[in-house]
Amino acid sequence: MVAALLIALAALAVAGTAVTGSWVLVTIAGAGAVVLGAAALKISHSELLDSRQEAARDRAAQAQAYAELTEARTAENVEFAADMTGKVAKRDATIARLEKRLGDAASELAEARRELADQRDLTDEAQRAADRLTQRLADADERAGQAVVRVAELEAEVDVLTSQIHALEAQARTQARRPA
Repeated sequence: MVAALLIALAALAVAGTAVTGSWVLVTIAGAGAVVLGAAALKISHSELLDSRQEAARDRAAQAQAYAELTEARTAENVEFAADMTGKVAKRDATIARLEKRLGDAASELAEARRELADQRDLTDEAQRAADRLTQRLADADERAGQAVVRVAELEAEVDVLTSQIHALEAQARTQARRPA
């Protein structure tokens, strides 16, 4: 603002002396205008430097704030990474444990299936043996029935033969009692 006033004052001085028509006054006014312009330039330059220094201080403060923020975020990131690493390790351990248990369960299942197949084979064999024994029992029952019938027939024959023997004995006794 001050620099602009100095430039305006120099322009008025040159214009004012130019109206008088005196070369000496115009030259003095021109020299004064150059001095005022240099002063205005120096003031503008100083203001520019001050504004740049202020901007540099602002940027330095921002950089410091960003550095502190970055440091805090880096610490948070390290903490988060450590936490996540722990969680991942814990989950990996859980997965490994579950995979082992799954493998054990698969082995147990395979063993149970083998035992079930063996038991089915034994059951089938026992059923076949039971079927054979049932058939043999039926055959034995039939033979026993036939034997009972045959025994009855033989007993009847024995009775007949016993009767005949008794009759013959009785006849022989009667003949032995008759005089000859």
